[in-house]
Amino acid sequence: MSEGTLIADAAQAAGIELGLPCGGQGRCGRCTVIVREGSVDRPPNRRFSAEDLAAGYALACQATVKSDATIYVPPQKIERKLQTDKTARKVEVPFGYDAQLSQPLRKYVVTMKEPSLDDQTDDWSRLRRELAKQYQVEGLVAELPVLRRLQSALREGEWTVTAVVELDRWDAPAGPPRLVDVLPGEHLEALWGVAIDIGTTTNVVWLVDLHTGEVQAMAAEYNGQIARGEDVISRIIYASRGKGEEKGKGLVELQGLVVGTLNRLLDQVAAQAGIAPQEIYRAVVAANSTMMHLFAGLQPEPIRLVPFVPTINHLPTLRAAALGLNLCPDATVDSLPGVASYVGADITAGVLSSGLHETDKLTLFIDVGTNGEIVMGDCTWLVTCACSAGPAFEGAGVLHGMRATQGAIEEVWIDPHTYEPTIKVIGPEGEKARGLCGSGLIGIMAELLTTGIVDKSGNIHTNLPTPRARLGDHGPEYVVVWAADSATGQDIAITDVDLDNLMRAKAAIYAGFSVLARSVGLTIADVEQVFIGGAFGQYINIEKAIQIGLLPDAPWETFHYLGNTSVRGAYLALLSREAREQVTNVANMMTYLELSADNSFFDEFNAAMFLPHTDESLFPTVQQRLEAQAGD
Repeated sequence: MSEGTLIADAAQAAGIELGLPCGGQGRCGRCTVIVREGSVDRPPNRRFSAEDLAAGYALACQATVKSDATIYVPPQKIERKLQTDKTARKVEVPFGYDAQLSQPLRKYVVTMKEPSLDDQTDDWSRLRRELAKQYQVEGLVAELPVLRRLQSALREGEWTVTAVVELDRWDAPAGPPRLVDVLPGEHLEALWGVAIDIGTTTNVVWLVDLHTGEVQAMAAEYNGQIARGEDVISRIIYASRGKGEEKGKGLVELQGLVVGTLNRLLDQVAAQAGIAPQEIYRAVVAANSTMMHLFAGLQPEPIRLVPFVPTINHLPTLRAAALGLNLCPDATVDSLPGVASYVGADITAGVLSSGLHETDKLTLFIDVGTNGEIVMGDCTWLVTCACSAGPAFEGAGVLHGMRATQGAIEEVWIDPHTYEPTIKVIGPEGEKARGLCGSGLIGIMAELLTTGIVDKSGNIHTNLPTPRARLGDHGPEYVVVWAADSATGQDIAITDVDLDNLMRAKAAIYAGFSVLARSVGLTIADVEQVFIGGAFGQYINIEKAIQIGLLPDAPWETFHYLGNTSVRGAYLALLSREAREQVTNVANMMTYLELSADNSFFDEFNAAMFLPHTDESLFPTVQQRLEAQAGD
């Protein structure tokens, strides 16, 4: 390696995997290494004391080598993989699904005469002639990958083949039918497609039999890009890394990581169904704007820069081979439309699957993730915004935070008299805790408030008659699990700094609600129903989310969990021409509000930086609970 090479790049070249959760910005400190010999250049960083620097500590994403060096890389934290069922959970097929009416894909068995000296028609013309004659498929076109397979398929099948044809193409409705694949012999069994959700944290694939509309297999896995950034901004920054000939290296790596994740998932669902991935002929993709850019290998840098303009809000229809997806090479990859830099196709797909665009009730749709996307409206109008909540509710930026995998504390209850906690841990009975996931963080934040362990500003009282509320190495903290009872052998605690990060996340989301409602002359109290989308959303405890001011104070029956609305929207668009048209209409209906350009957002954010809010009248049930607790 030459002088000036980042330690992280040197490690990667040596085959050592170093996680860069903040995208190489030097913020998270999780790429800390120890320089034992040699010289490196370390930019100033308040993370390290003079003693740390003397001991050789450096951030691999910031420090560069100046000479030959010996560098110790501590063991990296291994992220547990998501566990997915080997068989698909039952997904109800939309009412009235009819493949002949709703699908552009068809399979045709074509038998033709073998060429002879009397009939020297070329293979392609022969197939086109017979499809027109036998099935009235006129004007067939094809691209190079399938043409390369044509001669062998015809001869292997002894001049009987199954042609997979895309009719009435959505990317060119007036265009000619297209040959997607050609198989030797007769293969009229299931016709396969996939619905794909590319989330910032998790990628999901549903394998669908397009003859019946049924989901036959599901798989999910953490997005491989997490190793290069836990949130979209970190990944945008990482994608922009490099100078000169190295410019764009980060983008290429990120595109490879997400495609690699998707290909593993495609292999999994194909194996569950007993097919080859190359038998999958259509994919519909939903993703936020940054993930869609990285998926296609488009530079996302303008998304984070004023005036926040993406390269494209709606990718054109692409072929699987062009993206590196392990499907039939000529499979259509249909990416759903987004709206703006921070409201992407995951939200238009979510609105489609929720039915918000068809209801006459004033509805608030929330996807609680790193961006906190929000939609308000009904069947006649829709307004949307995104508030940068950050990844705190996914465990990032929290001392003992983690994702919702085995060993994560998902629920917490605290005795108001003894201040002793009771916890529920993900995993088999007896599983020891490793940290706190999003639902657990919401739960403990609410419990700390209602038991008086924290004040309304989120400050932990360390003068209570319990050793759990104490002054720790990171400031005031509450110990949820003692070291002897944890899986890590360390106390699991939540600190004042953690609570501040969580307060900022919940304040951003609530401020988004408030500004969005005010922009159309309404208040949150006018909302008749609240839809909560996203994989994380279904695990939110409504009562506790209201107590901390994350959700508006409304009757519980107002709230409806919808689960992963993004993948379900992609599934609906995969099944139905009408649904595919509707998601485009949804995108066109949405009016996007850029919160950074709205002067009232900062005021609303500051007002929400309180538990539950500075305006106590907005949360009457919480106030009643706190008053009752104080009088107990």
